[in-house]
Amino acid sequence: MKTFKKYYSLPVTPEEVYLAMTKAQSIQLWTGAEVEFTEEVGTEFSFWDGDIVGKNLEFDFGKKIVQQWYFGEDNEPSIVTIKLHPDKKGTSLEFVQTNIPDEDFDDFTAGINEHYLGGLEDFFEEE
Repeated sequence: MKTFKKYYSLPVTPEEVYLAMTKAQSIQLWTGAEVEFTEEVGTEFSFWDGDIVGKNLEFDFGKKIVQQWYFGEDNEPSIVTIKLHPDKKGTSLEFVQTNIPDEDFDDFTAGINEHYLGGLEDFFEEE
């Protein structure tokens, strides 16, 4: 099992990033796909018609989102922690995911960079 950690810079406030990542209508805009999401601890969610599914563990408005993402029934839970730090350009988003199965790591992290957080970056791209 592997851990993935990366920082992303977004040109908006941490509160704007938080809202984009916790409101179903906003998530649907930057993913371009159907979303099932409620900003409530203990609720399950689904992005991209079930390509990413999990459970919400913690919310701290404008600062942190913690989720459990599922990699099949046989694997340990994968914990995703997203921390939002204000910086000179807007927000530094810290993305950490633990317990990614070795055989899925390369494809999965490429998807995170390109579609999940890449979509979020495109959503906030300065016009």
